[in-house]
Amino acid sequence: MGLLDAILGRSKPVRPDLDQLFAVPSAALTLQAATGFTPTGRGSVCFAGVEGGGFARLQEDVRELLDADTERGGIPVEFSRDAYGYTWLLATHPADNTAGLVNDLHAVNTMLQDGGFGPHLLCSLIGFRNPESTDGRSLALVYLYKRGTFYPFAPLPGDAEKRDNQLELQVRGALGDDLRVEKDLSRWFPVWGAPGL
Repeated sequence: MGLLDAILGRSKPVRPDLDQLFAVPSAALTLQAATGFTPTGRGSVCFAGVEGGGFARLQEDVRELLDADTERGGIPVEFSRDAYGYTWLLATHPADNTAGLVNDLHAVNTMLQDGGFGPHLLCSLIGFRNPESTDGRSLALVYLYKRGTFYPFAPLPGDAEKRDNQLELQVRGALGDDLRVEKDLSRWFPVWGAPGL
């Protein structure tokens, strides 16, 4: 960062640290002890779609890599597009294999980043549920690629797009020592209807 940047209040963007994802399995144990939420085995990566053959080939490479275990009972990855035009890749593992899920999400992020599509990566999320809840409460730990930080997203059950802010703050407090939690609450974007949630 130069002197002019300092005077004008500009800062260097945080360099993505994909290895932060590997802290999730241990954070999941802390989360379960503090809130009762357990991993669902579902997680996803969101990125802005790009037109062109290079991106299409990379998407197929990702599918081939993650679907390599389908003959041994693995669940194939799913691609979908949301109402805003973003592409989501959904990976599914047994609920007790958070490490395997994180490995897949890390591999997708790394392949896109190494393929030159890092600027198109938006976020990754790992889904959680509270088995004691009768209303199907869900929670996601969302990794912001461009910030290198996590934040909790807890939609309230039902059709209304409302969040459980109290639970989100409780999760932030519980995981502050386990994950690099995003300090700027205005960056805790809602991911309504995200695959894996």
